[in-house]
Amino acid sequence: MEHILIVEDEIDIAQLVSFNLERAGYSVDIVHDGREGLEKIVKDQPNLVILDLMLPGMDGYQILKEMQRDTRSHSIPVLMLTAKSQIDDRIKGLELGADDYLTKPFSPKELILRAQAILKRNRATPGSVIFSFGPFRFDKNNLAFYLNEEPISLTSTEFKLLLFLCQRPGQAQDRNDLLKVVWGYSDDVHSRTLDTHMKRLRQKLGDESSLIETVRGVGYRVREIE
Repeated sequence: MEHILIVEDEIDIAQLVSFNLERAGYSVDIVHDGREGLEKIVKDQPNLVILDLMLPGMDGYQILKEMQRDTRSHSIPVLMLTAKSQIDDRIKGLELGADDYLTKPFSPKELILRAQAILKRNRATPGSVIFSFGPFRFDKNNLAFYLNEEPISLTSTEFKLLLFLCQRPGQAQDRNDLLKVVWGYSDDVHSRTLDTHMKRLRQKLGDESSLIETVRGVGYRVREIE
């Protein structure tokens, strides 16, 4: 049974989220304080964290920063659940390592679908499957990525996004198609989610980020290597 940790200071919302997740078959824990939440993330290694941004003790932004710094937590996926609806707040959370977001008020059904999509792309693939493209090497069994044989920390979302593009070199991938394949949904509102992840991915790839090209009016592609 996959384990989900909810870090949310509003008791009613936390209980509503927990109720719906448990009905969907997940094991759920709730923490109402940010600092306690970070400690539990590192200690328990949940399969998914549902994280509010405005928290006592330590806010969600700081939790995301600390998770990325710690090898025990940097690969744990995060779904932001927040009352902040301003685009800059959502983008900041995504840039700090969150995989997706929902704003309050939210639909419990949508919450379950988002959580399921994140957990699905974070599961290891049975059997050791290696895919290589130029300076990139993907270990799909362990969700491990290597750049010029050096390990690089990618989130499960970044891993799947880059792998999808590299398996189709030279082919422009439509933004909506990328959203559907990687996130499990597609609409104009969330297209900035794709751009933010792509920006963060390019930063991690350094000089090799030039392999990823923006196709104006379409989306992105990885250029072919001769």
